[in-house]
Amino acid sequence: MAAFSMFTVYVIYSEAFGKIYVGYSSDLESRLRSHNELATKGWTIKFRPWKLIHFESFASKKDALKREKELKSATGRRFI
Repeated sequence: MAAFSMFTVYVIYSEAFGKIYVGYSSDLESRLRSHNELATKGWTIKFRPWKLIHFESFASKKDALKREKELKSATGRRFI
């Protein structure tokens, strides 16, 4: 039997800097740890700490990427 993967689109917020980041992952817990602790390079390390403010789960990577793109649009930003 094949393993079932879920893909999560998430929104994190940096209260200290007033920044929002939208991303997706197949392992949300590890990804959040990366944003807040483990990563040593990238945009999000400059604005720690991050708080998870929204997430949605999808059965396919394609659907998750579509929703991530929607949330990064002007309409998606208003939703957030």
